Amino acid sequence: MLSILVVEDESAIADTLIYALETEKFEVTHVSTAADGLEHFQSHDPDFAVLDIGLPDYTGLDLCRRIREVSNVPILFLTARDSEIDQILGLELGADDYVTKPFSPRAVVARIRAILRRGKPEEPKAPTALLHHATDTMSITCCGNLLDLTAHEYKLLATFLEKPGRVFTRDQLLEKAWDDPGSAMDRTIDAHIKSLRAKLRQHSEDAAETIQTRRGLGYALVL
Repeated sequence: MLSILVVEDESAIADTLIYALETEKFEVTHVSTAADGLEHFQSHDPDFAVLDIGLPDYTGLDLCRRIREVSNVPILFLTARDSEIDQILGLELGADDYVTKPFSPRAVVARIRAILRRGKPEEPKAPTALLHHATDTMSITCCGNLLDLTAHEYKLLATFLEKPGRVFTRDQLLEKAWDDPGSAMDRTIDAHIKSLRAKLRQHSEDAAETIQTRRGLGYALVL
């Protein structure tokens, strides 16, 4: 549960905002002065701060400045003054957004969620496999892209993927990929390997280079 510090001296405004935030499952602490807000921030380190600009002791702008000296916690300003200077100054001090009173508590919650989403670090994406063979669908993908293979191309690449690193002679590949190996010539394998490399190269130069020629021997898939 994310914790939010609300520094607002008008109890009616604070109550409606607290209710909206708690309804959305935030943990809320409310104080009515900048001094209390700074003290709570220093002792509890909340995940978000909502600061009224017009506070009884010193301004929310001053409080924001002090917070920014030690933390990059997201900050949203509440202001009763529709002053462009206040808004610009607040943003220059490091606030993430501001809302002018009167406001909808739900709109404030929506802005808080938007700010939190912007500040959330992206999860690293799992690397996409260079080549992946789905045996159940008899399909092969390259860098996540489905390859458009003929039956012979599919059987050749599937043979390589079954035993990466193994060198297959042309005769062995004919046996694996042709129903009637005697009807094809050795050079048929060369032509299909060339076509396979071209299709892999459309998605990845590295993938095309995985099918390596072993002179005088045959071909191998080296991942």
